[in-house]
Amino acid sequence: MKKVVITYNSKSGTTRKYSEEIGLYLGTKKNEVVVLSMKKYHSDILHNADYLLLGCRPSGLMFFLQHPEKSWIDFAAELPNPIKARTALFTTYKILTGSMFKKMEEHIYGSTNSPFTTFKSRNGLLSENEITVLDQFINSKTIT
Repeated sequence: MKKVVITYNSKSGTTRKYSEEIGLYLGTKKNEVVVLSMKKYHSDILHNADYLLLGCRPSGLMFFLQHPEKSWIDFAAELPNPIKARTALFTTYKILTGSMFKKMEEHIYGSTNSPFTTFKSRNGLLSENEITVLDQFINSKTIT
């Protein structure tokens, strides 16, 4: 059984909803799944985690200059370095994600040994495409 930690930052509830959808889906695959707000995160939660999924909503203008909120940036700075769990990034959005993933990566670059898997949702629901991405991510080998 693989341990998956999903942590998120949500303002309107869409990113929380998406995190829960991801958690429910991964739970059906016989994973131990922990879904929690970044406000409830504590470093012990990553103990023996195989996967870490980090989510946040974009801040900035609708079409460009999108970036993580300051609270997420501060949270990312407190993550262990290196992160031993394979890491994925996700976001929710209204129109475009812009440079959101690039900006998220900048704040945890060097903290993980693996390239980032990324996925997104406009409405907080999992699409067939995102399920495929999640399956590929979870079925990949963990970093030792």
